[in-house]
Amino acid sequence: MHDSGVTQPLLHAVAEIMAASPGDVVLDAGCGEGFYLGNLARRMGFVAHGVDISIPAVDAAARRYPECEWIVANADRFVPYADRSFSIVMSITARMNTCEFRRVLRDDGRLLVVLPARDDLVELRGAGRDRVARTVDTLAHGFTLVNRRCVATAADLDAASVQDVLHSIYRPKQPQPAKAMRVTFSLDLLLFRQTARKH
Repeated sequence: MHDSGVTQPLLHAVAEIMAASPGDVVLDAGCGEGFYLGNLARRMGFVAHGVDISIPAVDAAARRYPECEWIVANADRFVPYADRSFSIVMSITARMNTCEFRRVLRDDGRLLVVLPARDDLVELRGAGRDRVARTVDTLAHGFTLVNRRCVATAADLDAASVQDVLHSIYRPKQPQPAKAMRVTFSLDLLLFRQTARKH
């Protein structure tokens, strides 16, 4: 589905808001099969590291994007890197470990959090909820919101692609089997800067 170009507007929006340079060192915590990190690293030239708990996902990422470093680990518990290793940490529709993100980020580091927006996959799982306010509040003790945007796109998917999407989401409202339909993809993008550490 990614290869078909369906999610290119989402990838472009992530690239714009993160504004990475070749000098950045980026961690994607909960990287999945590596689509976002792998493509962004190729486009922007930064050093890229991805962590995910799924062995098959990390294996797929490593095969497709061998120029990046991929590690199997549970980032919910511990991010297996030294303090201040990264200039940017990304969490794209994944769970967040605020303390660990703060630890591995440099003092001037940025955190990009990407959330499913209210109308993301609305045709398959019904209307969602706005997660932005809660996320900003959760991160308030260590991070300051500096940029925010929402990006949405829609695509006509065949039944096989709809089935793939259904496998990737929690509690779909759509009963099996899947049918061809138009599907909305929508994300809230939040860029934070790390606040000064207390010594």
